[in-house]
Amino acid sequence: MDQKDTEMNVKGVSSSTSGVVVQVREKKGPLRAAIPYMPFPVAVICLFLNTFVPGLGTFISAFTVLCGARTDLPDRHMCCVFWLNIAAAFIQILTAIVMVGWIMSIFWGMDMVILASYKDQGVPQQL
Repeated sequence: MDQKDTEMNVKGVSSSTSGVVVQVREKKGPLRAAIPYMPFPVAVICLFLNTFVPGLGTFISAFTVLCGARTDLPDRHMCCVFWLNIAAAFIQILTAIVMVGWIMSIFWGMDMVILASYKDQGVPQQL
């Protein structure tokens, strides 16, 4: 048994030093890519609102797009991104009855906070 563990460790070491670089890119759908990069305090407020009133924080975040907040959809017009966020808010509100929208709303708010913290820290985002 020790011999198998040793062989696996040797194989793991040899494969990790082979110089292979793996890059992972997250493919985002249009609704997920429309989440704006907001200032951190605004993102936390939207998360708080989404936690207690599903869709409200997402609805408010849609207006930050009109105020110039950046999104991962640079090729789309500002109004299109605004309406994508409004659609996400209404999906959250309508499906909150069966708890799906409420859970989606909380995760949406968490994504807003994560994107805001990346923006504040200056961490480059991959498109």
